[in-house]
Amino acid sequence: MSDRPACYPDPSTELSAAGSALPQLDVLTSPVPVGRFDSPLDDRHVLCLHLGAPVPVSYRAGRHECQGVRLHGQFCVVPGGSSTRWTLSRPARSLLLRLTPSLWRDTAHSLGAGSGDQLAPAIHIRDPQVERIGWMMQAEERDGFPGGRLFADGLASALAARLLALQSRKPLAAGPAGALPAWRLRQVLEYIEAHLERDLRLAELAAVAGFSVSHFKPLFKQATGLPAHRFVLERRVERARTLLQEGRGSISDIAQACGFSHASHMARSLRRSLGATPSQIAAAAH
Repeated sequence: MSDRPACYPDPSTELSAAGSALPQLDVLTSPVPVGRFDSPLDDRHVLCLHLGAPVPVSYRAGRHECQGVRLHGQFCVVPGGSSTRWTLSRPARSLLLRLTPSLWRDTAHSLGAGSGDQLAPAIHIRDPQVERIGWMMQAEERDGFPGGRLFADGLASALAARLLALQSRKPLAAGPAGALPAWRLRQVLEYIEAHLERDLRLAELAAVAGFSVSHFKPLFKQATGLPAHRFVLERRVERARTLLQEGRGSISDIAQACGFSHASHMARSLRRSLGATPSQIAAAAH
């Protein structure tokens, strides 16, 4: 039986390093060794997306050993606190998406999936939406999470909702009817403006509005025409343009004041939205 892979952190180590609650969704690329291997225990729900060439495997399902082939993009679901035993004929790699059970439960209740409190284990599933979320999280990690926690939180909520739909095999309730009340929307917008320099989280915006994350997401988009992470990004771009035009600090200082992860992230966002670099925007104002 193989030991925990060196790249797969011990949960207690992660908690002490984070200094606060773990993110609702994180991503990790992990080797899967040859031979018999028990996936490491994790309090979070873990999706294992296979990366690379097909690999013949056997795995334990209940009391029985089953045979199969892991294909690129296929995933298995390992509920929190459980483990899956694999036997591999050659090394493999997995992209691990680790989802907090609290978000799963919140999403299940919000979408009316009363029996969805428990995530069911699954083996060798293929779903384009789950794959897209996995590849987006992989790209975010590779680039240093330029979208911030707000973007990752949105992906976490989307992943939980999709897993519920796959598990229930029927459409879920669309959430509460109506619109976000104007006074609640105003509170959220004022909160965003007052904390734009921070790495905002979807859960804190939902709390300001007085809704669960699953209810808040569609209501906010309906009210503003944009998902929360896109709205916040546009506000950051607008603030950065104003500060650059006013000459209020260096490019690095302005990026930090506007909540961008780094100066190059701000530059990319400005070019995409305004078609100009920070230096060009600053120069045009003088």
